[in-house]
Amino acid sequence: MAGVSSKVLVIDDEDHIVELARLYLTREGYEVEGVGDGAEALSRFGQIKPDLVVLDIMLPGVDGLTICKEIRKHSQVPIIMLTARDEVTDKVVGLEVGADDYLTKPFHPQELVARAKALLRRARVEPDAPQLIRAGKLEVDLERHEVRHGKARVQLRPKEFDLLALLARHPGRVYQRSELLDLVWGYDFPGYTRTVDVHVQQVREKLASAGVVDPSIHTVWGVGYRLELAEKS
Repeated sequence: MAGVSSKVLVIDDEDHIVELARLYLTREGYEVEGVGDGAEALSRFGQIKPDLVVLDIMLPGVDGLTICKEIRKHSQVPIIMLTARDEVTDKVVGLEVGADDYLTKPFHPQELVARAKALLRRARVEPDAPQLIRAGKLEVDLERHEVRHGKARVQLRPKEFDLLALLARHPGRVYQRSELLDLVWGYDFPGYTRTVDVHVQQVREKLASAGVVDPSIHTVWGVGYRLELAEKS
């Protein structure tokens, strides 16, 4: 059961989508607010400061991709993008501009609930889990939700953080893409391994921008990824 303090902002101009999301999410204890206009959505986001955003790509006024970009300028709140078509390009673009997950319309409301729970669950710190993961000079602080490399900080979105934390726990271990989908996304994600590839690339770029060259994420062709530490001389 979700805590009553968990707030969800559903941004969609289709009233039945908003009401369906409200019905199923409120049953789980979430506070849900719906907005049907892109311009109004940004204003309401700043006012209610939601814990999760469900965001349609096609909106009147300001489109969902633009809203996602604006939110990411000042917030790392989890975002589930809604797409009207089952197009790989739409999904990849959504992930690249900052979405954490996506659903294709029409979708089953229980799937929305499952994905919302997975995103919010991963934002919580398990009390018995190690609070600080070290891989070489890289530190992944689970309590503060920070990634540090020396004095530099690496700014990651929630799913990027979870992905790096998993890889950093076991440097050298090769994770299959299907494993990463299950362990990081937290449910049976139906075969869309491109999601993993997009997030790995984003983590690589952000590590590089922060000057991190060791450790690095290596591709194991045909299998998946591993975090690799440079050999000590």
